[in-house]
Amino acid sequence: MGRTVGKISVFGGALTGPFWQSIEPLGDQGLLARFGNEEAALAWSLAAREKLPAKWEIVASYRTVAVFACMTNQSRLELEERLGLIAPSNDASAGRLIEIPCCYSLGPDLEEAAKALHTDGASLARMHAGAEYTVFAIGFVPGFPYMGWLTDGMSGLDRLPSPRTRVPAGSVGITGRQTGIYTAEVPGGWRLIGRTPCILADLTEGESGWFALRPGDRVRFRQISEPDFYHLFGSRPTVVETIA
Repeated sequence: MGRTVGKISVFGGALTGPFWQSIEPLGDQGLLARFGNEEAALAWSLAAREKLPAKWEIVASYRTVAVFACMTNQSRLELEERLGLIAPSNDASAGRLIEIPCCYSLGPDLEEAAKALHTDGASLARMHAGAEYTVFAIGFVPGFPYMGWLTDGMSGLDRLPSPRTRVPAGSVGITGRQTGIYTAEVPGGWRLIGRTPCILADLTEGESGWFALRPGDRVRFRQISEPDFYHLFGSRPTVVETIA
């Protein structure tokens, strides 16, 4: 069971931690902190990455953050106390800004999705490319980003009644209030409204692979034509802004 922490208090304008709502054991080497909203979890996880040893693993997922650390030289209570001293900052909550090109004419569900949303394909493409999204979690397949939130004009679509057995890598999908990118050719049921030529994950690079996105990043899509798609095929996304 998790241990609930009292409300965050403010003294003289300074926040005092811990900043989570509850924290609980996660296996024999980790702790799982739960936060009140996605923004609070992301801001804290980014600050934790800056202040904790690089070999520790910090995994943010929506309103939770898991911290995996070596417990050999410290007790779980000592680790919890150390984590409780980490305060999120306004700068940390911004994350990097990544631009990802997207060819919406290669989205097999674009027109059908647009019709269900009472608009047309061109308008749906403009809306999708005109918004900025936050990466809340990585999962399903290596590097797959769960991003949100879709604006009201794009929200509310269910997954396909029957998932596709093969979704091409780079396919950009929407469902509910989320958008995501398939990083490998796998089965999937999201509504596919476009495709990016970019590689978002390379498991052969280095000891642990290369991944374009991580929780806390902000993503903007840039509309491109089909000729541009094939010209850019196999490229990597552009980091527009980094964390100061």
